[in-house]
Amino acid sequence: MTVFFTSDSHFGHGGTLGLYRRPFASVAAMDAALIEGWNQVVGPTDQVWHLGDFAIRQKAARVNALLDQLHGTKHLVAGNNDGPDVLAAPGWTSVQAYTELTIGHRLLVLCHYPFRSWRDMGRGAINLHGHSHGRLSPLPRQFDVGVDGHGFRPVTLEEISP
Repeated sequence: MTVFFTSDSHFGHGGTLGLYRRPFASVAAMDAALIEGWNQVVGPTDQVWHLGDFAIRQKAARVNALLDQLHGTKHLVAGNNDGPDVLAAPGWTSVQAYTELTIGHRLLVLCHYPFRSWRDMGRGAINLHGHSHGRLSPLPRQFDVGVDGHGFRPVTLEEISP
């Protein structure tokens, strides 16, 4: 099992094409590319931590259909645009606003928002976040895992923090 991280897919959000200069001709093309990129790297037994803003203003049926198409065990760390239908979707194994994980010997602090400081940052802990769409200068050991900066697909810790 591999653990992946991603954020800010903004499924179904037309405004995302212009706001973040996404290179897709339509929302349908963007959604299809996001699903394809996810499933190219994530296998059925892998784990994905989505750090918020999964789908914007989408009804429960659409959110459920999206989650059903995506490989892996999916966890949501809620973002500012995740509405009730996203938060309540049965396709999530867990939903929370903040969490900490240890992978190997590395403590990861996960939130949709980037932090100025975080627990054990002076001892090597890593802050993974979304929200900024690759537009924020990071602090040491802080990484934006949003799709806009990573080829529109989830990434592993090794890919972003060798």
